[in-house]
Amino acid sequence: MERRHDHAATNPVFTSVNEVFARGYWYFVAATLILLASIRGINFALGRIRLRRSKLVSVQYPTRPSNRFQQTWATLTAVVREMSYPQLYIPTRYLSWMTPPPLGRVLVLLVYWAVIIYMMVHGAIIQDVYFWERIGYRNAWVTVTQVPLLYLLATKTNMIGYIIGTSHDRLNWLHRWVARTMFVTATVHGFHFWAEWVHYDIVQDELETLSTIVPYGLGAWGILLWMTITSFKPFRSMAYELFVIQHVIAAVIFLYVVYVHVPSYARYNVWFAIAAISSDRVCRLIVFVWQNVKFKPKKTCCKSGQRFGHQAQITAIRDSITVLTITDVRFEWSAGQHLYLWIPRIGMFETHPYTIATPHPLPGTCICNSIQLVVRSHGGFSKRLNQFAQKCEASGKKEMVRAFIIGPYGRPPRWDIFETLVLISASTGASFTLPILESFLASKATKCTKRVDFLLAARRGEEVGFYLDRLREALNKAQSTGIDLTVHVAVTGDGELEKLGPIFTVPAKEAISANGDAISMSGLLSRRPPLHSSMNAHIVHSATRPDVADFIRQAVEATGGETGVVVCGGQSLVAKVRTSVAKLSDERAVHKGTEAQGICLYVEEYSF
Repeated sequence: MERRHDHAATNPVFTSVNEVFARGYWYFVAATLILLASIRGINFALGRIRLRRSKLVSVQYPTRPSNRFQQTWATLTAVVREMSYPQLYIPTRYLSWMTPPPLGRVLVLLVYWAVIIYMMVHGAIIQDVYFWERIGYRNAWVTVTQVPLLYLLATKTNMIGYIIGTSHDRLNWLHRWVARTMFVTATVHGFHFWAEWVHYDIVQDELETLSTIVPYGLGAWGILLWMTITSFKPFRSMAYELFVIQHVIAAVIFLYVVYVHVPSYARYNVWFAIAAISSDRVCRLIVFVWQNVKFKPKKTCCKSGQRFGHQAQITAIRDSITVLTITDVRFEWSAGQHLYLWIPRIGMFETHPYTIATPHPLPGTCICNSIQLVVRSHGGFSKRLNQFAQKCEASGKKEMVRAFIIGPYGRPPRWDIFETLVLISASTGASFTLPILESFLASKATKCTKRVDFLLAARRGEEVGFYLDRLREALNKAQSTGIDLTVHVAVTGDGELEKLGPIFTVPAKEAISANGDAISMSGLLSRRPPLHSSMNAHIVHSATRPDVADFIRQAVEATGGETGVVVCGGQSLVAKVRTSVAKLSDERAVHKGTEAQGICLYVEEYSF
């Protein structure tokens, strides 16, 4: 018996049913967005209620639930958090990239895969003459239907992020997994048609008859395979700049070959994807021009006003840290946001994201601000940047370079709706947590927070020294505003703590070790006279790796309301904090009939 298939045919036996599944997929996506937007709205309203209650003298703990609805919501939130936070970390060298996502993301993927598998097989597995084609066509639709979502998740001006209240970088993990899921469904699609041709011995006939469609289909599958493989972390981190360039080119070619391969009635998916990336590029271009092109620079307002780009002063802190001070910035930002940096002199075709390491300026100041970026040297652009700064300093000149920026990006949550705030960072991760602390202390708005615990850990002294003066200023500011602020600094490299010079002496009982035992800090002298006599009770230095689980536990157990935990660091630190928060919440039976209050975790992870 001879069987043929034609991608251009509009066989109602397959097409009408498959189109129903395609519409159902987008109903599912829309329903998910509505649900997440509703959750965002409820949390926003509850945050406002907390802030209003914090103004009442009679309310001791404004972050506690005050009625049955709030208590029910807090219980559901606690259950979801405990399920979503834990993460298994693989500490083996060269295998740590195989660390699985946090449990919450795994659950999201399981739900998504359940929907995709249902679409792949429901009503399609029937043992008849159309067995192969029915499954092949079904999976073709399942694959092409996911294309718009894949490209929506890749945009920086992210429509999905605006709806649910998050930023594009926090959706990037889902972008990669949707692509990997598409690769599976595309493979199933192609396999079943090929298996049918082999079964009926018509491979050569089909290749000749469908000389346009089949090669483009194989080409699309090959491009998807290439992008799937190169998206794994070892390949991304080998040469990130090269990865970005080839990934963008491959994504554009993929849309073209898919457009040629699929029938005309399914091409709306390709046009949807093209609209997503085109609108994103147009929006980014408009923002880029507005932020970097000044048609009438006002040098009386900004001393460094120039027509194109911004002046950037680059300073090297040994060979591991580079600090960029960029002047004449024409936008406002919030602590925790980041921007994309382009310095043609260092990297002609490279833009890189960096956290804005300075807090938002106070209201009433000139909009032409200066910002700082703290860049840790890894390789590629960051290494060349550090080498350029060292060469300038060696020659005895402070050379300014022209920099172009676009941003800010990121949608950090409110930090003032928690009773206790725990800020944990490793090395240059303080560029994320310290501005949060500084902007929080500078704000005169009503806040629920009464206590802040700040932990900064690093191997090398210079990675900490850059932040010490700002931390001392924060301590003084906290004392004047009545915030109980404690700063813990751990420099774990051999002899690195001493390189910072004499530092404040603290009682031995306040230092934290890796196992939670006390560390003797005697012998450390004061770097400078304490500005306040009580400062020794608020700052702790250690040369031992801190126990972050114990650090979080002490803060949580000392508070009467909800605790917010913020962590910025590498994968091992982030996984440790995730698991510690989930375990602590479960042990304390948060919002499950006990007096234990919630623990909210916000993660910013180093990644490529």
